[in-house]
Amino acid sequence: MHPTRRTRTRTRTRSRTLALALALPATLAALIGAAPASAPAADATDRHGPKPTIVLVHGAFADASSWSGTIRRLQRAGYPVLAPANPLRGLAADTAYLRSVLAAVDGPVVLVGHSYGGAVISGAAVGDSRVKALVYIAAFTPDKGESAAELAAKFPGSTLGDTVNPRSYPLPGGGTGTELVIERAAFHRQFAADVPSADAAVMAAAQRPVATAALEEKAGEAAWKTIPSWALIATADKNIPPAAERWMARRAGAHLTEVDASHAVAVSRPAVVADVVLDAARVTR
Repeated sequence: MHPTRRTRTRTRTRSRTLALALALPATLAALIGAAPASAPAADATDRHGPKPTIVLVHGAFADASSWSGTIRRLQRAGYPVLAPANPLRGLAADTAYLRSVLAAVDGPVVLVGHSYGGAVISGAAVGDSRVKALVYIAAFTPDKGESAAELAAKFPGSTLGDTVNPRSYPLPGGGTGTELVIERAAFHRQFAADVPSADAAVMAAAQRPVATAALEEKAGEAAWKTIPSWALIATADKNIPPAAERWMARRAGAHLTEVDASHAVAVSRPAVVADVVLDAARVTR
């Protein structure tokens, strides 16, 4: 090669090397700066706040295991879930107990009540700014001065009175109270007609009696007047007339969903129940 051409080649090579060396710090800086690209997405998630704890409150003639199918779905969606035992002894006492449960929960809460549990969450959420949504599942949504018993009788359709037996139990301060249980032979058709008979038999054996005082006690202030609410109407309910559920939910301004299901809708249709709860949880974040 001609000496002049070799010199030009070496000069071009040195120029390229120098340009590459000069560009390297800028390239590295750009790469380093671009590394945390996921940070804005995480920040956007944080701005929505933490996922609320979903607290599920069962009603009369049931226990916390009735939420099992719903709990599994909520947990798979990444939500913390709590399903305490509802004492079923009296509305004021049960409400106070639920407030004590909520006091131990950190962060925002979505409160879900089934049946009589709806009356309990309505009272327990009053004045609690951490409760972001109320969800009523085939539930009572009482206003101040109303009882579950009178709301169930407001519309025709309940056959519960024909299937319950009263029993006496001792009161803590002395004397006796009266509690109700559904006859085992009638439990399947009355409470859980769309649940397999073998499962309904287990539910009947494990049912929690409710004190008549709980169903007759008048409700205090209603949290649904200040907290957004959702309601699932079970159109084949034989405990609470569907017309009563619908009337209460509309009065509360709740987001309504209807499903062809028995009073035990959380057992027979857990996916539908979970979807309603998740709707409430997502909207309120």
